[in-house]
Amino acid sequence: MQVIEFIGGNGPWAWIVAGLILLGLELVVPGGFLLWMGISGIVTGVLVLFQPIDWPLQWLVFGLLSLVSIALWVRWTRSRPTRTDRPYLNQRADQFVGQEAVLEQPIAQGFGRVVLGDTVWRVSGPDLPVGQRVRIVGHDGAVLKVEAVAGA
Repeated sequence: MQVIEFIGGNGPWAWIVAGLILLGLELVVPGGFLLWMGISGIVTGVLVLFQPIDWPLQWLVFGLLSLVSIALWVRWTRSRPTRTDRPYLNQRADQFVGQEAVLEQPIAQGFGRVVLGDTVWRVSGPDLPVGQRVRIVGHDGAVLKVEAVAGA
């Protein structure tokens, strides 16, 4: 009940101070949620400063502003692609799709081997002889899927 009395007694300044505290906490505990709650608290305080409203409605305004702003922020951040200078980090097999290689071990019973860079990779595809040029068309975990290159 002390929180309700504090807000009732200090009105809009309580919301503004609470919003600033939430913004300060965002610096310590990053994640974005406290940022939007802090902004919602400040907006609620400014609203109450110019248009006095009862404390239950103040909490409703604060709650709705917080929920809407957080929901919009989450939706916006999830819709943006993550920029990176290393898009294939921890996805080594993806970087080889579309490249060509020469079989080091024949594909027999569906599996063979190729050397890419300094790594020997297991490949799957149709039976092919050693020295056959193949194109990597996909992967299944650490096994590269290949097809024969025409004219090789």
